Order: sequence, then structure tokens, then C-alpha cells
Amino acid sequence: MSMDSNKAVCILSGGLDSACTAAYLKGQGYELYAITFYYGQRGRYEIDRARAIAARVGVVEHVVADIGFMGSLYRDSNLLTRSDGASIPSRFEYSIVVPARNAIFLTIAGAWAFSIGASMVAYGAHADDEKNYPDCRVEFVGSMEHALNLAESDGIEQGVRRRLRVWSPAVDGMDKADLVGIGYRILGDALFETWSCYTDGVEVDVDGEKRVRVQCGSCESCVNRMKAFKQAGIEDKTVYARSISLNKIHKG
Repeated sequence: MSMDSNKAVCILSGGLDSACTAAYLKGQGYELYAITFYYGQRGRYEIDRARAIAARVGVVEHVVADIGFMGSLYRDSNLLTRSDGASIPSRFEYSIVVPARNAIFLTIAGAWAFSIGASMVAYGAHADDEKNYPDCRVEFVGSMEHALNLAESDGIEQGVRRRLRVWSPAVDGMDKADLVGIGYRILGDALFETWSCYTDGVEVDVDGEKRVRVQCGSCESCVNRMKAFKQAGIEDKTVYARSISLNKIHKG
């Protein structure tokens, strides 16, 4: 197994934050490997967008990991994996927090990183996330880094495994607007191909013929997306259902 200090595994959801994080790391010279998770979430369309972003960024390998069984374990603990179509709030409520989600993602991504001799595992948590999401805080990042390396301490000591750094934009104090600015400089309008919506959005008729899937523009994640573009001083070219006449909307 080759050891490469420039190899990094990046968790890529298909959303704005992870796409900008991947673009940033690629710009920093990392040989990038991306992993996307299906964990039973209502919004599956983000996985298709993750594939497109991975290709756009130019990762070495992109893996979509199916851990959909988690949906049955989560049950009704959160709105993102519930199957009853319950509405998602436009402001933060703890009902949208998926229990220990990033701990699960980082553990799996870390196992892959150890296996390919990577030096880093990264995910898109930023400074704005720290207020409401425990598994996005810098303290959590440090704890996960310690736990992962402790799990492979003998291999690291013997030189069989490479010590991992766990990194997120929050570690360097970047907020969502900072990330958007970085991502836009690297990806340009391709950034609008990302999918932030917590649902699969809605389908909109264009000229009575072509149907296009767009993001709802009303859920907490869509609202934060719009706010970040505004704060970054970038025109948001994303099409949202809320800005389209209601008689043209068909629920997806």
C-alpha cells in the first residue's frame, strides 16, 4: 500500500458546502477521493448531483456508499429520514438533526482513508454550523481524529497505516459565505449545480413541455443557501420553486 501525504478523502453530499470543500482541497493540491452516503434520507437527488460535482472537481475516485439501513434505525428521530412526508422547517429546529450522522460518515471515510494511505479525511462543516450541530464543532473534529488514530494506533506505529488528520472548514474558521466565495472562484457557475434542498424538490413545467427539477427554496437548508450567496456578494442563479408561479409547480 502506498502512503501519500497528498491523498485526501472528502465526504461529498452533493450540497453546496461539501462541493466547495472538495474544490478547495483540490485547489490546495490534494489527490482527492470522494465518498457520498445514502443513509435513508428523503432527498436522494443530491446523490446524482454529487456524481456531477465529483466529475467536475476531477476526483481520482468517487464511491457512493449505501447505508440505507440507517433509515430504519433512525425511525422518527428526525425529519430528514422520516418517510411520512412531514414538512421541514425554514428555520433551525433540532428535528432536522440526524443522530451522530457525521460520526458515522467520518468513521467509514476514515476506514477508506486508512486503506488507501491517505493523510486526511475532510467534510464540509463550517463555522456557521457550530452553533446548532454538535457533530460540526471543532471539538468534535478533534475527538474524531483522536478516535480514528487510536483505532489504528498499532498500524500507525508499525508504519502500516498513515496517521489521519480530520479537517473541516470550521477548523480554519471559515463560514458558509467564505466557502461559497472559494467554491465560486474555482467552480464558477457549476456551483449552482449543487443540491442543498432537504427534499427531492419539485418538478416545474417549462413552456408546457420540458420538466425541470428545482429546489424548494423554503426548507432551512435552501434558506441558508440563499443567505450565503447574498453574504458572499454572488448572484444566486439557483432556481427555487418559491420564485415560480404556483400553477407551474408539480410536487416531486
